[in-house]
Amino acid sequence: MAVVFGILGILCLIYYGVIVIYSGAGTSFSAIWIILALGFFAAAAVMKFYPRFRDKIPVQLEVAVITFFSAIAFIFVVVELMMGFSAISFQKESVNYVIVLGAQVRGNKISRTLERRLDKAVEYAAYHPNTVFVLSGGQGDDEDVTEASAMYRYMKSRGVPDYQLLLEESSRSTYENMVYSKILITERERLRRATLRAAMAEYGYLLPPDEEITIRVGILTSNFHELRAKGIARHVGIPNVSGISAKSDPVLFAHFCVRECFAILKDKFVGNM
Repeated sequence: MAVVFGILGILCLIYYGVIVIYSGAGTSFSAIWIILALGFFAAAAVMKFYPRFRDKIPVQLEVAVITFFSAIAFIFVVVELMMGFSAISFQKESVNYVIVLGAQVRGNKISRTLERRLDKAVEYAAYHPNTVFVLSGGQGDDEDVTEASAMYRYMKSRGVPDYQLLLEESSRSTYENMVYSKILITERERLRRATLRAAMAEYGYLLPPDEEITIRVGILTSNFHELRAKGIARHVGIPNVSGISAKSDPVLFAHFCVRECFAILKDKFVGNM
């Protein structure tokens, strides 16, 4: 086992180097791979030298340490499996709204992750011309424009008309994406139904009560992000949520999955999901 842990540590360091070369040293959460490498090296050292001191270590301590790290490994595997399952989309019918989650904009240029999400949104728009896309993302400290405005320009340049695009430019986290998008959708639905109600009343028709009208909302984000995004969406009260997954960057996919596991646990702990 010492050899296995040593190899895992080396692989973590190699992958960290790949991330730095491919995406830059400032890639969010990339230091986790150095921490993991040190952890694996420490585990390799323990496995190698532990037999010499085992008789001096209390059995209770040994059991507690093994249980602790086994629990961490179990939680990690379960969360990753849930992320994989959540990325599978079973929604085949058109939705009324699609919340497209923003991602990093470098200056005013969209990142690879965001481009993949937007390409999926453009593809969806071509087959669902009545769906409204809520482009959700504010402006980060290192961004020259809001993510929503960069997304708007990209989708407009690919032929998606204005009437299908709705901008949400205040959010700076996934939780805020959902809260502010819900506010926009609720207000748009209120105005739309008021207009329809007035128009139909002129001809003696009535719309059904608002509580009997069902809207469907799709969450369009990267595949690794769907579990957390849909969980937060349901938590804040967005109705009839389904996922529309975009593919992730193949080089950074493992990094995104590890980072997302920590984000899911954090949001679950603070009550966002």
